[in-house]
Amino acid sequence: MRWLALVLTILAAPADAVTCTDMTWEGLSFSTCQVDPANEDLRLFLNDAGGKTLGSFAAIEPATGQSLQFAMNAGMYHPDRRPVGLYIEDRQQIAPLVSRAGPGNFGMLPNGVFCIGDSFARVLRTEDYRNDTPDCRYATQSGPMLVIGDDLHPRFIPGGTSKYIRNGVGADIGGPVYFAISNQPVNFYDFARFFRDGLGVQNALYLDGNVSRLYAPDLGRNDTGLQLGPIVGVLR
Repeated sequence: MRWLALVLTILAAPADAVTCTDMTWEGLSFSTCQVDPANEDLRLFLNDAGGKTLGSFAAIEPATGQSLQFAMNAGMYHPDRRPVGLYIEDRQQIAPLVSRAGPGNFGMLPNGVFCIGDSFARVLRTEDYRNDTPDCRYATQSGPMLVIGDDLHPRFIPGGTSKYIRNGVGADIGGPVYFAISNQPVNFYDFARFFRDGLGVQNALYLDGNVSRLYAPDLGRNDTGLQLGPIVGVLR
């Protein structure tokens, strides 16, 4: 019966909260992490208990007293690291929704909101969030949307010459959340197609470029650099 006890022990062991992998799609390299929001502690992070901006992946574990399994920068921010658009943490709104068009990637409408609720997560257009606001425990606004109901953002063009290291998030209602970062500069069109055609998600949101960073111990990744604003991550 020793083999049966061993099998039961393996089945009872907790699974990793996040599955991260490196993958190549149409000749482009990406690192992706898949999270089940129904079972994992997926959160946003900005400030510590004293109101000081965390600014880095390394600051999260001391601030929370918990082990960090995965993290990624999670939206655009001002020079003082305040979020540019909507930001909600533990149901407290720290920054308001911005629905008007504007300069830069954030203002390239439609932009969107990444919402983390109790046992779910989704990406939706800012307009849809404003008209029918879901119950978000955490939320961050960014832009532009990459994929909108299985369609690419209308301003993306094949062969675009503006290329950066980019990161984003894709999530459909009732499904897993996919976080991705390119491992070489890519344009918006190819990055959006990776979410739609490579990962199979119908709604995806651009988080940033140039400052795109990933913490994924399973991949040996702990990207460092300038201080960050909002961060998304999973605690064990």
